[in-house]
Amino acid sequence: MRVFGRVFVFLSILTFPLQSFAQGISICTFKTEITPPKGSPLCGGAVVPVRGVDDPLTARGVIILPEGQQPIVLCALDVVGIANASHDIWRETLAKTANTTPDRVAVHCLHQHDAPEFDASTEEILAANGMSGSGFNVAHAQEALEKTSAAIAETIKSPQPITQVGFGKAEVIDVASNRRVLGPDGKVKWIRWSATKDPEARAQPVGTIDPLVRAVSFWNGDKPVAVITYYATHPQSYYGFGQVTWDFPGIARKMCEDEFPGVAWIHFNGASGNVTAGKYNDGNPVNRPALAGRLADGMKKAWAATEKKPITANDLQWKTLDVELPLRADVPEDKERAILADASLDKGQRQMSANELAWIERCKSGHKITLVNLKLGNVSILHMPGELFIEYQLAAQAMKPDAPVCMAAYGNYGMGYIGTAISYTQGGYETGAHVSRTAPEVEGVLTKAMETLLH
Repeated sequence: MRVFGRVFVFLSILTFPLQSFAQGISICTFKTEITPPKGSPLCGGAVVPVRGVDDPLTARGVIILPEGQQPIVLCALDVVGIANASHDIWRETLAKTANTTPDRVAVHCLHQHDAPEFDASTEEILAANGMSGSGFNVAHAQEALEKTSAAIAETIKSPQPITQVGFGKAEVIDVASNRRVLGPDGKVKWIRWSATKDPEARAQPVGTIDPLVRAVSFWNGDKPVAVITYYATHPQSYYGFGQVTWDFPGIARKMCEDEFPGVAWIHFNGASGNVTAGKYNDGNPVNRPALAGRLADGMKKAWAATEKKPITANDLQWKTLDVELPLRADVPEDKERAILADASLDKGQRQMSANELAWIERCKSGHKITLVNLKLGNVSILHMPGELFIEYQLAAQAMKPDAPVCMAAYGNYGMGYIGTAISYTQGGYETGAHVSRTAPEVEGVLTKAMETLLH
């Protein structure tokens, strides 16, 4: 009996500290409206400014509070892009509000075109050349950031405990199609824009896409608190008429919110640089609700397929990797500066040069892009920059074939499109100069980085 007693006491001593490491997780969700006022530039000034509002734009997300770790902020914006210094400022500001560090904040856009673009680096260059405010409404951008920060400051006061994380996936029918259709010579023959009127282009095969929408959910016992969905496609049905909208992904998100009240719905766009709804959309306005309904059906099916697993802070990992993206070599800096300085040239042409120079200056000053893998149990969520081609998302999933891998692209938007190495030899819009600001070697950099983050 004395021996048994000593063994019992010894095991109790071992067990107590092990149990104490099973720390919990709490979350807070936030949402605020960030719709720009009338007259504000949309899509970086490339389309008609704001005339009216079809849908209010939002900034929304989740704050994860794992015991023993600093908070994590995931933020999704209904904007075209958030680039360069603006991306830095958003991460720094939200980090300060959430009492964490900028490297634990992920900010992404959904890329709707009837929405603003925030790029403080380009604005600084434009302002120095008498074109301040031509890319976006600077006062509105500051207001949007302040409102988002205030929403976080309020919600972080009331965290909810999380006991389980769920994951589900489902196919989305007749929404996504690859926008780059190759001809027999291996070059791009057709480009399927978001709205494609050419019947021959629309008749081509779907091409390379990821047909699945994935849903990661947070639960307090049997009560769902939040769900984050991930799906890869350009989110436009029709645009350019000055009517602010969150377009069909936002409508699908709203449909889910309405059906499941009390659950925060957050959506991230995947690697959809070369994916649009062009095969299924000719620009007719009736297609917007149709596409939204199909995406919402997929979201709801992914929700219905959810499998839940217990989770503690021990099961959560936030892993970052800073990378330097190779700068495109065929855009001479001196030529872009000459264009920018020539007031006789078209305003759009000068603004495009400002965009180029903002990215060139950041690269030359040593700025790097932070990539992230958020691991929740066996689920990995990669946070990536720019308009990534879908091949990156599929490659990441192939690196972990036995576990779920989600991807949120459209983080820092400064570099524009990011193609694969071979795509730069195939022609087409997406890999052209002034559209993609990275060199073909970018594929090797990002592939290696994803492998490092996932393993």
